[in-house]
Amino acid sequence: MRIIGITGGIGMGKTTVSNYLATAHHLPVLDADLIAREAVEPGSPILSKIIDRYGSHLIRLDGTLDRAKLGSIVFSNPAERTWLEQQIHPFVRTVLKTERDRLIQTHPTNTECSVAIVLVIPLLFEAQMTDLVTEIWVVSCPESQQIQRLMQREKLSLEQAQARIRSQMSIDEKRDRANLILDNSTTLEALIEQVDRALS
Repeated sequence: MRIIGITGGIGMGKTTVSNYLATAHHLPVLDADLIAREAVEPGSPILSKIIDRYGSHLIRLDGTLDRAKLGSIVFSNPAERTWLEQQIHPFVRTVLKTERDRLIQTHPTNTECSVAIVLVIPLLFEAQMTDLVTEIWVVSCPESQQIQRLMQREKLSLEQAQARIRSQMSIDEKRDRANLILDNSTTLEALIEQVDRALS
């Protein structure tokens, strides 16, 4: 079975690709970002560690973590970002591996319904999770587009967007390590065509 790892720079279109694979090709998708959110749910040990380190002002009235406030701390301080990743990445890896293995075991080998599992892992290389997949797809676009999308989507300033981009491995290095590069610099139709071709 193909275990496709989707990664790329922040704001480059990973979710667009994974949503299409789920809806059009009916492939099971495991999303590391969603698992990372589970890691800091109210009452979780990791959230308690975050509160101990940064204070309760990061907690909203409903008990959930204010991710924007936390982001303003960790994206401007590499040491704090490293600390946070050391808390969250092991949790994410464990859940991804468990769910991936469960999907492999329940896969009906005598049908053609699902020939692949998709793992969306933004920090696939940085978190050293490449062993969880059999092939790596990198979604890529020019940095100018990336910055524009980030500023619009996350309501960030130019400086904030650039800080988030700098916190990740360069897209050039990710492209060098990819089995497949998906160019998301033009239209949605062009991107989808590349995805379809990759699965054929």
